[in-house]
Amino acid sequence: MYASELAEEEERSRKRAPWGVIALVLLTGLALIRNGSGEFEVGPPQPASAAASDTRAAGGDDATATGLAPLAYAVPDRVSVPAIQVDAPIMPVGLDAEGWVDAPPPEDPNLAGWFTGAVSPGEKGTAVVVGHVDNKQGPAVFYGLGALKRGNKVEVHRQDGKTAVFEIYGIEVFEKDDFPGDRVYASKGGPELRVITCGGGFSKQNGYEGNVVAFARMTGVR
Repeated sequence: MYASELAEEEERSRKRAPWGVIALVLLTGLALIRNGSGEFEVGPPQPASAAASDTRAAGGDDATATGLAPLAYAVPDRVSVPAIQVDAPIMPVGLDAEGWVDAPPPEDPNLAGWFTGAVSPGEKGTAVVVGHVDNKQGPAVFYGLGALKRGNKVEVHRQDGKTAVFEIYGIEVFEKDDFPGDRVYASKGGPELRVITCGGGFSKQNGYEGNVVAFARMTGVR
């Protein structure tokens, strides 16, 4: 059933898959981060309970929450998260041959991916940026994602010369077997961003058990 639904959605819109398509391809484990090694004595930081918010209700309706109108489509090329010293190029990622959201090459630890099936960062809707938590050599681009707090900023530079500035209003870790796709990917009305990497417990057999998700809304443009 999932394969047929995904095929129908992709046929309707190759460029702008709705959140339901994203949920379908990510719901069973967000395998875009399949190469996390978890082979280090100290694992990545996990979100504190105080960083979580009621992400079911948070968000805004178009410009009403922040006073900002959505931006037009533009390909993102860099992401910065000052609180965790992230400054990384972004490459487009889509679906791999098995129907999973693809990931940047794990050999490059400082590289993020923008899922082209969703909106571009700053557009109306929910944009998705992904990255590895680690590789066999050590921490990768979003290793520190779980340490973020509400109010921290994520800046996404776009090829139109504009930088969309997002403020985090919640950060949580979800079990892969119970990933709330509707809650994570549904549009809140205005421009939003999700930054996602692996997290939770780790086992040699199954890898990371969950995914860390940062929820953010656009609060500025420069």
